[in-house]
Amino acid sequence: MVIGCSPDSPKKLAKFREKHNLPFVLASDEDHTIAQAYDVWVQKKMFGKAYWGNERTTFLIDPDGNIARVFRKVKPKTHAEQVLKALDELTA
Repeated sequence: MVIGCSPDSPKKLAKFREKHNLPFVLASDEDHTIAQAYDVWVQKKMFGKAYWGNERTTFLIDPDGNIARVFRKVKPKTHAEQVLKALDELTA
């Protein structure tokens, strides 16, 4: 199962999911509870200004609920390939 999590509102996530025809759940984390629990609510900098946001991170969680792999600061263009490779390794 794939679950995406974002600080965006449920309404905004529903529009994004529909626009991109995503076949998985997008969970809203407006109060950052999930992001803080997974240690991905971090301070970032852009153009010299500091702000708080989600670090783009993927967690592979095994059937027992344990974190099997963590991918931090992922790059969208190559990330799907990395995850599929890790899934193959974990299920081999």
